[in-house]
Order: sequence, then C-alpha cells, then structure tokens
Amino acid sequence: MASNAQNFDDLLARLEEIEGFADADLLVRAKELAQEILGLGETCLHFWIIARDGTPTNAKKEGFSILALHRQGAKGEPSFNACRESCREAVYQYNVILQSGDDEQTLRALKLQIMVVRHLALFISGKLEVAGLGDFCCASKPIRQKDMNLPEMAQGT
Repeated sequence: MASNAQNFDDLLARLEEIEGFADADLLVRAKELAQEILGLGETCLHFWIIARDGTPTNAKKEGFSILALHRQGAKGEPSFNACRESCREAVYQYNVILQSGDDEQTLRALKLQIMVVRHLALFISGKLEVAGLGDFCCASKPIRQKDMNLPEMAQGT
C-alpha cells in the first residue's frame, strides 16, 4: 500500500504532519497510521526503483511489500543494503503497534516508525543525488573487500 506522495517533500511533510498529532489522536488512529507510515516507506522504495528505470514489484517478502521492494531496489546496488535494516525496523514497529495493548508502547512504536521511515526517505533521496552514498555501510561489498590502511591511532598502537 504505497502512499499518494508525489515526491520526497510530500512524503516528509506527511510524516511531519502525523508526528504533530496529539498523542490521543495518535492512539485512536494507531493501526491506520501504522499502515500509512509503512506505505510511505514503500513509496520511498517506489521512487528509487522508478528512478532506476524499474517497475516496482507487487510481490511480498515475509508478508510485506516493503521488504520485497527493498530486495528489488538493492539488486546491482550493494550500498543500498544500508537501508535494509530501516525497512525491517519499520515492519517491526508496525507489528508492535498492531500487537500492543499498552498506550505508551504504541506511542513509542509510532514515533519510532515515523523516525525510521523519515531516515529511509532521507537516505534514498540523498542516494538519488549522490551515487556513492551508503558505500560506508558494513554491508557494502566494495568496502569489505578493500584493503584498509588505517591510521596508526586506529590500529591501537
């Protein structure tokens, strides 16, 4: 369920709008908002895939579109794995919101889900502008396969 956002600015504005809701409103609409926020994360991945001349998949991985979209978006782009855990965290917070019976835990999970999807949007929008963004990630093969010449101080001498 991708969102109606037309660009990253729309997407980030919607996250900010949701974040500004009173706690009571967040709680009343928690499940609906959790689904919407997850959809905003999916939209981020749609933007990435379309920008790379792809067609976003309708598949699901482990029951979630966002995970299948991440897998599709990461093909041929090892540094894109830097956002894999953000996608998984967005799903985790979604599940916490759906399962929680505790208002405090639900609010915390909603706020974390917003933060994680915002991070995902900023990473992907930045990656569209700067091709090498994410190359620092430990999941990025080029970094792991490079001989790293660490400064003396980092070598513990």
